[in-house]
This record gives sequence, C-alpha cells and structure tokens, in this order.
Amino acid sequence: MGLNHHGLGGIFISSSTSRAAAAAAVLRPPLPFPTTTRHQLDPPLPAKMQKVRLKWVKNRGLDHLIERTTSIRASCLLLDHLARLPASSPVPARSLARLQKPLGLTVPVLRFLRRHPTLFAEQPHPRFPTLPSFSLTPASHTLLARLADASARDAHLRLARLLLLTRSRSLPLASVLPLRFDLGLPFNFATAFPAAHPGVFAVANNRISLLSASGLPDDIACSSLQRRHAAAIESATYRALSRPPSSSSAPLAFPMRFPRGYGGMKKVKAWMDEFHRLPYISPYDDASGIDPESDIYEKRNIGLLHELLGLTVHKMVRRNAIRLLREELALPHKFTRLFTRYPGVFYLSLKCKTTTVVLREGYERGKLVEQHPLAAVRDKVHYVMRTGVLYRGKGLSKLVLDEGGAEEEGTLDGEEFQGEGMDEDADVECFGMDIVDDDGLAADEDDEGDSDG
Repeated sequence: MGLNHHGLGGIFISSSTSRAAAAAAVLRPPLPFPTTTRHQLDPPLPAKMQKVRLKWVKNRGLDHLIERTTSIRASCLLLDHLARLPASSPVPARSLARLQKPLGLTVPVLRFLRRHPTLFAEQPHPRFPTLPSFSLTPASHTLLARLADASARDAHLRLARLLLLTRSRSLPLASVLPLRFDLGLPFNFATAFPAAHPGVFAVANNRISLLSASGLPDDIACSSLQRRHAAAIESATYRALSRPPSSSSAPLAFPMRFPRGYGGMKKVKAWMDEFHRLPYISPYDDASGIDPESDIYEKRNIGLLHELLGLTVHKMVRRNAIRLLREELALPHKFTRLFTRYPGVFYLSLKCKTTTVVLREGYERGKLVEQHPLAAVRDKVHYVMRTGVLYRGKGLSKLVLDEGGAEEEGTLDGEEFQGEGMDEDADVECFGMDIVDDDGLAADEDDEGDSDG
C-alpha cells in the first residue's frame, strides 16, 4: 500500500489511517527535552592554528659561526684536560689519542695539537725522545686563568636557571656535562657550587639539585622575554605607550628574523599574528595542566627552548645535549620539528657532523648582540688558534695579546709577546664535537629517540 504525502506536521499518513488518529498524532505534546547527540551539547572546540610549512634555507653566516665556536670548544676542552694533569713532564700524544671521540675531534689528537703550536708546545719526551709529547704554552696558562675568572661571575646563576626549567629541579650530572662549555661551567662545578652555595645546590646519587632560591636574584625565575618587557616598560616614552598595540609588537612577543623572502609573505604574517595572540606561559611555570597537543603548549615549548638557548654563552647548543634533557623539560618526542617549524626564532644547522641550534636574535651581523665576558676571552682563544695555523713553521713561539684588542701588539701580565696581524678572511678548520650520522633533517626527525653514534 503506497503512502500519500499528506503533510500534517511532518508526519506521513497512510490512506487507511483514520482522521482521529492523525489528529491525535499532531496534537500530541512535545517531548520535554530535545533529542540531540552528545557532540551537539558540548561547546565547539577552538580551531587549531593554521601552520605554514617553510622550506629550510641555509645561512652561511651562522654556519661560519658554528664552525668557529666548534673549534673553540675543542681547544677549551683540551686545555682544561691538560691543565688538570701533572705538569712535571710533557704529556705523550699516545695517552691523549683515546680522547679524540670524547673531545669530538674529527681529526687525530696529534694532528690537532700540532696544528695549534701557540696553544700546545711540542717537546721531546725525557725518556723516549722520538715520542711526541706536548705541554701548555705560557699563553695557554694565561688564557686559562682568564677563562676561569670570566666563568666564575655568574656560572652558578645559569645552572640555577637550568635546574628551574626542569620538572624535579634536578638533573643527572651526565646530562649537565655536555652543556658545560655552552653554559660556561668550570670543570669542578659539581663540587665547587655546593661548597660555595651550600643552601642552594646539592649533589647526591650523581644528580645535582636546586634546594632553594634563597640568596639568588629576585628575577631568577623570570624569562629573558619577561625581563626585557619589564625593562622596556621602565624606559618607554609617551609616544611608544600611546601607540596602538599590534600582534607583532605585543608584550612578550618572540623576536622574529625570518630568512630572506619569508618575512613578507602574507600567510607567514597571518600565522605569526595568530601565534603571538596566544597567551605566553613562562617556562619556569608549571605547565602540567595544559593539553600537550594544544597550540598553547607548543608556544610554551618554544618559550622553553628560547630560554634554554638564551642561557648559553654563544646562543647555540647541540641537539644531542637537548635530547638528554627532553624528559626533564617535558619536551615532545620529536622536538626537532619545533626548530624547523619556527625558522624566524631558531636556525638549525648540520655543520661539523652534528645538529646545532642557534638563536637567531642572539646575533646581529655576525656578532653577539649581548656579548658575555667569557665569550670575549674565548675570542682571544680563537685568535691564538688562528695565529698558530697561519704562522706555524715560521718560528712563531710567542703571541700578541692585549687588553684592548687581541690583534694589537702589547703586553699581557707583564710578559711581552711578539707576533703579527691576521687576515680576517682566513679559513677556519672545523672540528665536530660529536660523531653523528645525520643524513638529513627528515631522517633525523624519524629517529629522534635513537642515540647518535
């Protein structure tokens, strides 16, 4: 029997149905609650931020700075090791050969020592004249003393801020040691800091912990963006305060320095405007109650990595060192994608057979924007290295070091040094700090949790 579409209140009635039954169906009282599904009752979820995938662009200037810093790192670590050995006799190169991998050298230790005669003096062994042996030069002892003085100023503050970034306010010593050069920590920080600050630091079970922030500055738990924002408010003019705010110049906004051509793209500007409108969460605050898959948590991770790189002396750090801190910092498993996703904040490089992350705002025209005193002394170490490379085999046994500039003739601690100037365009040899098999960023992201060889 077919159905006749006699619409009575949206009800289809057959021809055999009586008119009374149809009227009863129409006049039936409505249900007390509407029949809706659960997802219709829930509030609509906020839309995910539309991210823009940008192509990686090589920066030759930052790559050169990474090569330069990597060479300085290898020299400083080797100087620290030789300085802790007894100085009664020269150290045979055979006993230093096993340090090639811990030092991260891509060349044999003997070749590295002979390449820098202004730092390492080759002498015949007292018992075996044919055995190459080395000792520190007078310039090396002077530089070591200056490095120790520059590092002792605020090294404990950088370590305290690093511990404040972690969940448990503590880190294994094995995770801090790879960052010793980056943070400017002395080789005996595990014993010197708890002795100098007994109520602040403590070492137990091969872990260093932050007991209390008493005796530290009041802004120890303030990020660099927060301190910069407070300083900008104090020195702001009436014209700057009366200017209408924008998302790019909003408080606590990350400085963006995109590769050439990317900063002017409309989709990139719209993406960054939406990113800056998200609330800023200090990396020192507890973020356990935030959804790890949300955009706010991603911005929190960007702020944490921004603060971590800002704590370093050269505003750069190797990815392997960050990987050791991943769980304590509550970073995602594939945190390398954060660097490639925000190229205006970070620069990712594969120079020197390792992956290095650089904070873009830390450099301006090839120089540090805020140069730490320790970085200035390390520049003199680099000058000593380059002088030895350029003038080795020409009878150069002493070096020019001066308080006003490393390339001027003068005296240093009462000793006269003789030397010549340098060519600023000279090549710098790169010595990687890790033996890493990184074929590319894509393969690197897929094996984020695996340790590099």
